[in-house]
Amino acid sequence: MTARPYVLLTWAMSLDGYLDDAGAERLILSSPQDAARVDAERATVDAILVGATTVRRDNPRLMVRSPEARAARVARGMPPTPAKVTISGSGDLDPSVPFFTTGETEKLVYTADSALDKTRERLSGVARVCGAGDPVALPAVLADLHARGVRRLMVEGGGSVHTQFLERGLADEAQVCVAPFLVGDGAAPRFVGDGDFPFGPGRRMRLAEVSRYGDCAYLRYALTDRFRERE
Repeated sequence: MTARPYVLLTWAMSLDGYLDDAGAERLILSSPQDAARVDAERATVDAILVGATTVRRDNPRLMVRSPEARAARVARGMPPTPAKVTISGSGDLDPSVPFFTTGETEKLVYTADSALDKTRERLSGVARVCGAGDPVALPAVLADLHARGVRRLMVEGGGSVHTQFLERGLADEAQVCVAPFLVGDGAAPRFVGDGDFPFGPGRRMRLAEVSRYGDCAYLRYALTDRFRERE
């Protein structure tokens, strides 16, 4: 494919691999210490991507919370918080949710070409809407982001989005926080769905870092030769 950003996947899950439970309220998986780590990671990227289901279900703000980190970004000539990106084949998104209404930064929505006009009408004034094939093609999304100057992209989920990035070999790094409890509910969302993944028993990911944040385990994996060790 054409040039694309460096792609970092990050997520928190229960010990048995769930991203949430089946309840109406969002399940808190990470510790306060890991939340601070994620915030510091956000401060290093040009854009953050989540799927439309995550926008609808979790109402994410996707902002850098640390005032010091925001100030440091501004001093480097960057917006205080990264651009926000979502993918929605239908374009059925509420323009009043925090994804669109918070943060002094660009909001980008990639939708199917067939839904482009209605999505632009729905999100007029709150986001830039771009067609990316029909159905939406991740390589087209990444190529367009790269053309817009996004060199480092953080993908925060959900499970369907992570499945697509991993199955198509479009991620360079993975960071996972593992919570010390089990969900055990087949109706709850899992980290990834079924897929033909390039990483299996015959091709293992490279474990680059193991750490502890509060009561959570943290694992960092290298997925491609573009992986960057921390300086």
